[in-house]
Amino acid sequence: MTTRLPVSDSGLRRLGGVLILGAVLSILDATIVSVGIGVMARDLDSSLPTVQWVASAYLLAASLTIPLSGWLADRFGGRQVWIVAVGLFTVGTVLCGFAWSAPALIAFRVLHGLGGGLMQPVGQAIFAQAAGPRLGRMIGVVTLPATVAPVLGPMLGGALVQDLGWRWLFFGIVPFGVATLLLAVRVLPREKPTGARDPLDVRGLLLLPPGLGALGYGLGEGSTTFAIAGAVLLIAYAWHARRVPAPLLDLRLFAHKAFTVASASTFLLGASLYSSMLLLPLYYQQIQHTSALAAGLLLAPQALGSAVVLIAGGKLLDRFGSRTVMLTGIALSLVGTIAFTQLGDSPSPTLLTVSLLIRGFGLGATTTPGMTMLYTSLERSQIPRAASAINVVNRIGGSLGTALLVAVLHAQPPGPAAFGTTFTWALGLSLLSFIPALFFPKGTRA
Repeated sequence: MTTRLPVSDSGLRRLGGVLILGAVLSILDATIVSVGIGVMARDLDSSLPTVQWVASAYLLAASLTIPLSGWLADRFGGRQVWIVAVGLFTVGTVLCGFAWSAPALIAFRVLHGLGGGLMQPVGQAIFAQAAGPRLGRMIGVVTLPATVAPVLGPMLGGALVQDLGWRWLFFGIVPFGVATLLLAVRVLPREKPTGARDPLDVRGLLLLPPGLGALGYGLGEGSTTFAIAGAVLLIAYAWHARRVPAPLLDLRLFAHKAFTVASASTFLLGASLYSSMLLLPLYYQQIQHTSALAAGLLLAPQALGSAVVLIAGGKLLDRFGSRTVMLTGIALSLVGTIAFTQLGDSPSPTLLTVSLLIRGFGLGATTTPGMTMLYTSLERSQIPRAASAINVVNRIGGSLGTALLVAVLHAQPPGPAAFGTTFTWALGLSLLSFIPALFFPKGTRA
């Protein structure tokens, strides 16, 4: 627990701006390298399966630090942890750019991921604690990167690889990392960490992060052995967490109705809406044969729609209430997905563009209510642990949904119809997210 100095409205906007930079860097870096995998394999004289670990190593390393973020923030203070995370991320970025072999690049990506995994949950906790009752009208500030950055990643990565080479996927980010670090030292509110009285849950640390990593890898790579091992470790952690006073990730948070509802919504949205975002660039690149840069530009309407709604998210919540905004967002997302279920019939490009814009509106609208209800329903001291928990839930939901959609896609003959059928499954998953949405409060608070 920490004692945090008050933050004015203008200070809160500056704080949000810095945290946005960090979140964008973290999410952007998780997606930007995908367009350069083939070039890396050729230049480093390595096989494609080996270099694929450049992407996987980052995500697996992030899985190790996300569950630990709440304890670290309680122990050392959110400001200190976030600054160290940005520093690790930036150092890892520099080292990746200078990597001399595939194993070295993979090792540096692990360092990269350790910092990147901390930035998102700790940043959310810092902003939620600083905003207090003002969170509802400003939550879009910290949720915007999660929607926009995955679209910008392939687009920016395609431009850098095409014009400068794969090393600039990392070198190009370094100045932004340094700038974020300097701004964080100046802008993040100072605090007096009292130091977590609870000792580190070592047994939980040995169960939960490896379980998340194994499950994510197993689902992503189609390895049943890893997926089962991950599930077993997570079940063992759940059994362990119920029997210790201070678990690494406190499952007692789910005793709060608002937290449970928001978590269920986050899980289902991650499994349906956000996991299906993987399909969009694949469709444009594999079926329409566009470059990564062109695919990113084609996805820009979705990012634009999300950004518009997220910026106005607080006002929408105040006027219509959480339940109405959430239900409307899910409905818009469904409407925006319908055209993609008909890819086998070659819908017009204009229809797909308009559908992406509508889908973006929906994605933006579904993000704000859950995050607001999540953080305003808890005591301020519980927020760091809650941020850790909700990011874990989101990661599991996204991994399961992505694995399901990829399996459906690969089970069919290649072609537009296969993508249409897969989007139909995504549409079905999205319908499930109506269930927790019905339990959202009519107002902005739980």
